[in-house]
Amino acid sequence: MTSSAPTPPGKTPGDASAREPQRGSMPGTPHRRAPSRAFERTLFTEPVLFVSRETTPTAAGQEYGVFDRQGLRIGGVAVTTPGFLSKAVQLLRKSGQYVSRRFEVRDANQSTVLKVAKPSKDPLADFIVTRADGTPIGEITPTNVGRVRFTLRAEGRTIATVVASGRQLWEVTIEDPAGNKVAHVGHPSPELSPVNGNACLVEIPLQVPEPLASMLVATTLTIDIALTAQPG
Repeated sequence: MTSSAPTPPGKTPGDASAREPQRGSMPGTPHRRAPSRAFERTLFTEPVLFVSRETTPTAAGQEYGVFDRQGLRIGGVAVTTPGFLSKAVQLLRKSGQYVSRRFEVRDANQSTVLKVAKPSKDPLADFIVTRADGTPIGEITPTNVGRVRFTLRAEGRTIATVVASGRQLWEVTIEDPAGNKVAHVGHPSPELSPVNGNACLVEIPLQVPEPLASMLVATTLTIDIALTAQPG
């Protein structure tokens, strides 16, 4: 099942009150508004998300669950690379090889909202981000110049940079062109994480416009499983 475009950030019904600051959020930044009812929570409204690093088998391959702070599954990242079985992908991740890959970011109803594809095995090739119907949004370009791991581009310009902030390649902070921190991916503390097992903590506390909003969701939810090919 697919949908033509993701829900714009902050535009869902019942989005009436700002979420109070929580432990694990970036200090000194305004917080994204989140809908009051659980079934209205989306990947584009929750300021804190948890991405499981353990796969769930599906008919088409495998999927990584995405959860909110209460442990409610509100989406997932599906591996849709043709011809790749779960074990094969895991072996390639462990070997650190780059491969041509395709991923779909899906909402709680299993509707595809974003697609991330790397059409080349070249480690410096762009990841292309599109909407479910193939409408282009932007590119994620591997850089590895100093602490900058990737640049996010849309409409012919750089809209953000992905900067290393930890020992793992996927532990990163994303900054806009003015140097403001707009997202972070790292390790959740055991008492904070509602997800059993290994997971990534994703924070996107700022209410940002498109195309940056979609590029942040696509990048932060796939930074570990799609962009860096690091072992779990």
